[in-house]
Amino acid sequence: MNGHHHKLLKELAKDNKLSQRELSRRLRLSLGRVNYVLNALITSGLIKAMRFKNSKNKMAYMYTLTPEGLVKKAELASVFLRKKMIEYNTLWEEIEELKKEIDEEQ
Repeated sequence: MNGHHHKLLKELAKDNKLSQRELSRRLRLSLGRVNYVLNALITSGLIKAMRFKNSKNKMAYMYTLTPEGLVKKAELASVFLRKKMIEYNTLWEEIEELKKEIDEEQ
């Protein structure tokens, strides 16, 4: 699982009626990539795809997070947050070092 999986789960948690094209646009991923990630999430049991019965577009699907999908979304969010905090702290340390370097040169 990677960031694409987390972002897709996050979008579907907000609106489970999004089409693959809309997900592609929102996530700035290719339609093929969105299809690949959706299929991986379906195969792993994290989402279910159900066709709309009363839709004019008979190809329309509703993607629903399963209970396992909700748990995985929270886990991925936690991993993402830890990763970003490490990046933030590293960047902060670099900024502080640069400030000291500039102060010493002046």
